[in-house]
Amino acid sequence: MAEDKRQSRPRPTNYRFQKRRVCNFCANHIDEIDYIELAKEINKSGERVGRDGERRMRYITERGRILPRRMSGVCVKHQRSLAVAIKRARNMALLPFQD
Repeated sequence: MAEDKRQSRPRPTNYRFQKRRVCNFCANHIDEIDYIELAKEINKSGERVGRDGERRMRYITERGRILPRRMSGVCVKHQRSLAVAIKRARNMALLPFQD
């Protein structure tokens, strides 16, 4: 009876594996993230508008929160330095704490 519950389900026929996302900083061989350049990039990319009419930012949400790794597609090493750079840019008033 316990073995019946453990049986795996058959995979659907339209099932596809997701393509592995590559870190943007690793792909461009960027070792250090400069908070001034990051603030310029975020402010510039804030002008993008999605299909549903919402603003799209790459590393922070509309409300100013830092996106997690699984959403931004950044590796662990660069996510840590990205968070530090965003926090420094906020303290230098280059980025808002909230929108």
